[in-house]
Amino acid sequence: MISSISVESESQISLIPEWKPATWDDYLAYRDDPTIERVKLFFYHNQLLAEMGGEGINHSKFADLLIMMLFVWFTQHPEQVFCSFSRCQIEKPKTKAGAPDLVLYIGDNYPRWEEGEKRYINLEYHRIPNLVGEVADTTLATDLDEKKHLYAELGIPEYWVIDVRGKRVIAFILQDNNTYKEIETSVALSNLPIKLVEQTIKKLEQESNVNAANWFAQQIKNL
Repeated sequence: MISSISVESESQISLIPEWKPATWDDYLAYRDDPTIERVKLFFYHNQLLAEMGGEGINHSKFADLLIMMLFVWFTQHPEQVFCSFSRCQIEKPKTKAGAPDLVLYIGDNYPRWEEGEKRYINLEYHRIPNLVGEVADTTLATDLDEKKHLYAELGIPEYWVIDVRGKRVIAFILQDNNTYKEIETSVALSNLPIKLVEQTIKKLEQESNVNAANWFAQQIKNL
């Protein structure tokens, strides 16, 4: 039997840095708690993970670089409409939920919030994102395990893991059997080489993320 996690205070959220048995109602209790603005929540196979939303220097720097790279990419591909929803809760009600560091919709039919609606992306009403990603500073193991399976079961077509410490990018494409296969070029971003993304994040060893994004902009002009 699954034991329910009680939610009493902000300090309790820090008590579940690893996946713990939980119910969907437990997930909703955490999600609707006032501290949600500082917590990333994941629910998968009756387990709950609450990651603190306060980011460290490395995580923030890498995450912001990803957003800058998307802006640069789509500036050079103005025919494509895109919208980013970083760290927004994505839910398939009563079964699965996550809050990826990167959530990308390509096309103009992206989620739009209206007065009176919940603040989350409900996959019963909104279409699936084209790409999600995780910036793995201290979370690499679960990003390549539980979260990878979670996003596959949600039907996310493409998934990236940015390994901050290893300075590498691991990208996956969803196959017909609902499992991920590692890829060398992005499908969502029109055959963008993953190696080029990796080379860009390696620039952070010596340069700012703004300079790295500018370097990326120069490289993709030749693609």
